[in-house]
Amino acid sequence: MKQRTITAIVGALIFLPLIILGGWPFKIFVYLIASIGILELIRMKKISRYSIPSILTLLLMWALMFPFGQIFGIEEDVVTKSELTLVAVLLLLSYTVLVKNRFTFDDAGFLLISAIYVGMGFHYLMETRDSGLEYIFYALFVIWATDTGAYLFGRSFGKHKLWPKISPKKTVEGAVGGIVLACIVALAFQLFYPVHSSTIVVLIVTVVVSFFGQIGDLVESAFKRHYAVKDSGSILPGHGGVLDRFDSLIFILPVLHFINFIS
Repeated sequence: MKQRTITAIVGALIFLPLIILGGWPFKIFVYLIASIGILELIRMKKISRYSIPSILTLLLMWALMFPFGQIFGIEEDVVTKSELTLVAVLLLLSYTVLVKNRFTFDDAGFLLISAIYVGMGFHYLMETRDSGLEYIFYALFVIWATDTGAYLFGRSFGKHKLWPKISPKKTVEGAVGGIVLACIVALAFQLFYPVHSSTIVVLIVTVVVSFFGQIGDLVESAFKRHYAVKDSGSILPGHGGVLDRFDSLIFILPVLHFINFIS
């Protein structure tokens, strides 16, 4: 517990100032943690991080994270992210033939989904910061409140298992409690730092975000259970890996942009 607390404090002292600072220091940091996150998934799949498919996956993820207007200085009407993804698909599928199926179709699919999942999630982390500090702190507070509410309500009132085969400790009561506390925190946040002109809209969006945040957490739990690992990594003592800490956040930030809540 002490180790977990120390890691959380140190992480906050690094992460929060970078969020406030923004710009390239924040973007470089996000690229770094995203790269660690994708390597955690590659390790789960037991694919060598030094292999050609892993390097292609890392390059694709970096491209997906780049601002939509340009990709490595090339205008988007010349080459789009979907076209780069298609190139990666063709290269990975070609590689399955070149190595006579030692690298399989399933491996290629896993790497492509991983690059899109991690790359776009962290892309929207940077996009949200560029849209304004109030939006990224709103997202962080909602996620933190959801986690805290789920833990407290689950511990006090939890009787019905939410999804025992994936996350045995999570309960329906905890999930509802997480949404309730997220709404309370979002209302308080809206009073001091409005993120929308309508409080009703903020509440509705908060329910959606809190729900998908918990789905994101369950997705990561499903990965770990499927690949029989306790944590996605060990870079954060007491917490696990990058994806263990950012799983909910990179799941909900695309949702916030898809519903046009963030300008």
